[in-house]
Parts: sequence; structure tokens; C-alpha cells
Amino acid sequence: MNSKLILINILRWFILLFIQIILLRNLSFYDLATPFIYVLFLLLLPFGIPNILLYLIAFGTGLTLDAFYDTLGVHASACVTLVFVRIQFISISVNRDGFDEPEPGLGNMGFKWFSLYSLLCIFSHHLVVFVLEAFKISELSYTLMRCLMGGIFTFFIIILIEFLFYNKRLR
Repeated sequence: MNSKLILINILRWFILLFIQIILLRNLSFYDLATPFIYVLFLLLLPFGIPNILLYLIAFGTGLTLDAFYDTLGVHASACVTLVFVRIQFISISVNRDGFDEPEPGLGNMGFKWFSLYSLLCIFSHHLVVFVLEAFKISELSYTLMRCLMGGIFTFFIIILIEFLFYNKRLR
């Protein structure tokens, strides 16, 4: 990885966490749809990062968010789950030797691939967040509804951000 890519990812981390903590912390539609756009940072990390470093970055990002949300490791475990799903999906769908692109963005990989990739990662993240937050079987239907609505809301915001900033590169 070159220094420009590292600087871009550090800046992306600060901006997305700032927006999540300052603007979106208390944004919720009827306590069903809660957006977590900070996952875009984890989704857009370059392909070439070693898996152990990817897990450490995800854990640190989740702990940072846990410190501001007072959730005691909920976001850290959700971020690690997201990275696990990311690694599995990329290992199945992308030829590790044949990729020329540094990161899995919408402009680099196409809409269909990026949509499936982000939906799987977002829903795995949201499922862990909301199940650990509720931690009751009696509220399972409400928890799954929150996961679905929050995942769809987060997905649309992430696609909007991708179309605004990153789609102008290759396609």
C-alpha cells in the first residue's frame, strides 16, 4: 500500500466516524431504522491488507464507536463479524491474483458486485448489533425488523455516498 492510500483511509475513518458520532447517533426512524454509515470505511478497505490487520482495524473501529455509544463491545464484535463476512465474500468472488484495483468500491467493481457485497456485510453487522443490544428471545421479531429496516437504510445511504464520490473512476 502506498502512502496516499493510507492517508485516504485514515481521513475516511475520521470523517465517517465523526458523521456517525455527531450527526447520526440520535437519528432513528421510529426506533426501527438506525443508520450506521461508518461500516463504509470497513467495506472500502483495500484488498491487499493482511487479514490480521483487517481484524485489528475493525476491532479498533468498533471499540472507538463503543466508547461514544456506551455499548460495551457491541460494535466491536459487529465490526469483527463484518470483516469476517468481507474476507469470506472476497475470497469466493474475487480472484486474488487478478485484481488490479486497490479497493472494493462501486466504481471499481460494478454495481451488482458492490451491492451484494455491501448488503451481506451490512446485514451481518446489523444482525450482530441488534441481537446483542436486545439480547432477548422475546423481542426477536422486533430485533429482526430493526435489522432489516436499519440495513436497508444504511445500504441506501452507502450507495448514495458511493454514487456521489466514487463512481467517476472507471465505469
